[in-house]
Amino acid sequence: MMTAARSADSGIADPGEIDRYPYTETPTGERAALRPWGGAESDLGRAGRRGAASRGRGLHGQLVQQLGQMIVSGDLGADRPLVPEEIGQRFEVSRTVVRESLRVLEAKGLVSARPNVGTRVRPVSDWNLLDADIIEWRAFGPQRDDQRRELVELRWTIEPLAARLAAGQGREDIQQRLGEMIEIMGHAMGQGDTITFSRADAEFHSLLIQAAGNRMLEHLSGIVSAALHVSGGPVTGCDRPAETSLGHHARIVAALAAGDCSGAEAAMRQLLVGHPDGERVVPAPREH
Repeated sequence: MMTAARSADSGIADPGEIDRYPYTETPTGERAALRPWGGAESDLGRAGRRGAASRGRGLHGQLVQQLGQMIVSGDLGADRPLVPEEIGQRFEVSRTVVRESLRVLEAKGLVSARPNVGTRVRPVSDWNLLDADIIEWRAFGPQRDDQRRELVELRWTIEPLAARLAAGQGREDIQQRLGEMIEIMGHAMGQGDTITFSRADAEFHSLLIQAAGNRMLEHLSGIVSAALHVSGGPVTGCDRPAETSLGHHARIVAALAAGDCSGAEAAMRQLLVGHPDGERVVPAPREH
């Protein structure tokens, strides 16, 4: 049986849409004759264990997790046919679970369903690489180094701008909450509680982007949260919480309170340079 796994958000299929994934029930007694998917068994087990610590939402979420990881890892390569009946038998789930899971994967760009062709895995160029689930699957798969580098590069673009904009907004309510997150991070660091530190860190960065007052930029906050989740390890967004990290966070908040746009941007750049992957990805800004 599948282990608990992170779920992908999804609604229920619209009427008539469910028939896009043809499925024919096979008697239970015939399941033993199902041809295994070559070489995927051990990888499937690892995929289940990687998702065990994350949020689950029943069989549907678990199947999305398993299939998504197998596609992203390359176990199910591009143009690989996905037969709903075979999936249902392989994972011992109902036709509804299979259909809804394939629908979610299609929304992420991982698979496509076409009349007279069936459901097939799509090439990487079609994937929604900004999807939080795909970010996580790539970060813990064969593409982990590329994914983490790309995330740091993207953060380097997003967060200094967010800090600059936030300093011009004068949002005292958010500044207060940012200060509270720093206090939580400091307490967690003293207790060696990296999980609480990571959660407060993620909230800090999410609040900062919210304070920028740019809705399009705010839409990208999920990317930053995903980056913090996958950087340094499976549970903590900061591999080795340190006083220097807290100091950079505090300087950002101080710059926001002073309305110092340039100072907030510079403090954020210094924080990102101190990121576990930051030094090898992006050089520190030059002193003027």
